[in-house]
Amino acid sequence: MNALLDPIAGLGDQLAAHVLLSAAAIALGIAVALPLAIWASRAPAVSRASLAFASLVQTIPALALLALFFPILLSLRAVFGEGLPTLGFLPALLALALYALLPILRNAVTAQANLDPGVMEAAEGMGMSFRQRLRLVEAPLAAPYVMAGIRTAAVWTIGAATLATTIGQKSLGDPIFAGLQTQNWILVLAGCLASAGLALLADTLLGTIERGFRERRRGLWLGGMLAVALGVAAALVAQFGGERDEGRIVIGAKGFSEQYILARLIGQRLEAEGFAVEYRDGLGSAVAHSAAASGEIDIYVDYTGTIWTNQMKRSENPPREQMYREIVEWEEANTGMEVLGRLGFENAYGLAMKREAATFGEFNSIADVAQRGQAMVIGGDPEFFERPEWIAVRDAYGLRFAGQRNFSPTFMYNALQSGEADIIGAYTSDGRIVADRLVILDDPRGAFPNYDAVLLLSPQAARDGALRAALMPLIDAIDVEAMREANYAVDREEDKLTFDEAARLLAKRAGL
Repeated sequence: MNALLDPIAGLGDQLAAHVLLSAAAIALGIAVALPLAIWASRAPAVSRASLAFASLVQTIPALALLALFFPILLSLRAVFGEGLPTLGFLPALLALALYALLPILRNAVTAQANLDPGVMEAAEGMGMSFRQRLRLVEAPLAAPYVMAGIRTAAVWTIGAATLATTIGQKSLGDPIFAGLQTQNWILVLAGCLASAGLALLADTLLGTIERGFRERRRGLWLGGMLAVALGVAAALVAQFGGERDEGRIVIGAKGFSEQYILARLIGQRLEAEGFAVEYRDGLGSAVAHSAAASGEIDIYVDYTGTIWTNQMKRSENPPREQMYREIVEWEEANTGMEVLGRLGFENAYGLAMKREAATFGEFNSIADVAQRGQAMVIGGDPEFFERPEWIAVRDAYGLRFAGQRNFSPTFMYNALQSGEADIIGAYTSDGRIVADRLVILDDPRGAFPNYDAVLLLSPQAARDGALRAALMPLIDAIDVEAMREANYAVDREEDKLTFDEAARLLAKRAGL
């Protein structure tokens, strides 16, 4: 039992951030929905248009809606200036508020549409103004139905807010995504239970307010509102009540184990040098690069092949040193970022098979798969099949497969072992390649580019001499065997290490 209670007890910071994000999104949804509902009740065309729009928003997956606000805000930043945040709280708030809009708006419109006409005529006959009818007649009658919509919106919003982790906003999604990445089911369960418990508590408190409105019991709905306000106030104190270092360094990480470990390694080194740090985990490749270029994050680790193909849109495959040199020059000229240096290892994409299957089928290279692998099912991470590198490899060899499936980075390896996939787009620095007895197929045409791990600094961070000096010992310090060991330490099924523990193991292996 303690194995579950301890992770839950350690989620205070994420819980407070989740409460504030959810409360702000619901409040914004209410602020938009209620005036719109009043307008819609007096204009049928507005009612149809607003409900259609809110319904359309609901058809967009929550994760996609959250991600879409990043490029939208990035475009608006050119108009409103560098102060407009593109990651974290603001995009999450806007996306979740849109998600909360439909149930509140629909219930409010329905409630007003079904008000007793006789009551409304009586109010008009008494000479009440529009404002008086709205405040004294319509609002009290519609309040229970509006509260029912708010309850539904609250449960939806609290659940969807766990996805805010993917755009750099701290939430109860942090332990869920980290646990899924490492197959730490206790951590996943802790995040899910905390999120579900928060949703149930919010529903209970809002239900108390709804009951107070329905039964005309002023003390009941006031008490419910007071309890909600106290909960939000406690979250505010937890998040902002202590001393905060505004000069903290924000370290970004993409959504797989190696990135989490490297981010903690960087953070531990900076903390030892007196810096305050903060982590933004689970970012996509394009989001991480744009966030560093715009200063939303200060430091992150990327890979030369990813920058070359995804950011620079280059299709040729030059020698390693030439590629690195051109990337350094391109980043300086186009984004202002500094490539501080290479960490010393390469984490390349490669097509991997179980050793027994590769030996039995005589698959030694990607060319062999192109000739005899048409009946295979290929698996990859959610980005893999959309990346230019994959398209280049597919076209270079004329690859065709019977099926194509997406998995999270960790579950790719489970899929290979269970037979759900015959071949996967693996990472060459992953410890499970050796542990699971996999073989990386040769790439005789050199279709995959180099993937040297490089440390990037935002334009602002690059100007901090003390920061650069603290990070320099990491350059050329990590070999691929050390990185594989650290990766496997968090991915193995038993005796898992946390990301912080794996980072300390990596530091020891690297002599840092």
